Amino acid sequence: MILSDRDIREAIQSGKVKIDSPDNKFFDNIGPSSLDLRCGSYFKLYEHTKFPLLDPADPATFENCSRLIEVKKPNTPFIIQPNDFMLGVTLEKITLPDDLVARVEGRSSLGRLGIIVHSTAGFVDPGFSGTITLEITNINRMPVALYPGMRVCQLAFETLTSPAEVDYSKKKTQKYQNQVFPEESRITKDPEMVEINKQRMAGNLQ
Repeated sequence: MILSDRDIREAIQSGKVKIDSPDNKFFDNIGPSSLDLRCGSYFKLYEHTKFPLLDPADPATFENCSRLIEVKKPNTPFIIQPNDFMLGVTLEKITLPDDLVARVEGRSSLGRLGIIVHSTAGFVDPGFSGTITLEITNINRMPVALYPGMRVCQLAFETLTSPAEVDYSKKKTQKYQNQVFPEESRITKDPEMVEINKQRMAGNLQ
């Protein structure tokens, strides 16, 4: 069941859903069935000209593979070139209870400019706390300007049939709890990737 505007507002006011931001303007960004989040000032670019590949089973290929950029000057855009991929982050930090999930969706107005705000990671688990890392791609043939503080995505909240027994905050393999900056993939920490790397290293030693 997707929460309506009145239920979203009530969940935030009661503290069930926590929204941390520099102001309370996010209350103005509650739509009929979603909450708009704003673009933060940090972006992360993959240094694709310096590295041959990213191998999920080889942590060494992820070292220094990206650089962080902060847009410091007010009203200054970050230009997304055609076919560029980068990570962004929401201005707001959210904290979900153990009986709600959220889905990250793009805004129609940005979608019509060719901006995709998430590749596949549009699901926010119950118990998660942190900013939302955005996987931004420009599929337009023209560059597009993104401004820190502009509404960049929307969250739709859904109720679980019962509270999660092990929410994200209690999950042993959680990797992104309390994130602040746009965080690159930590897939190398997945158990199956760790095992492949161990087997590979063992094979190299024999």
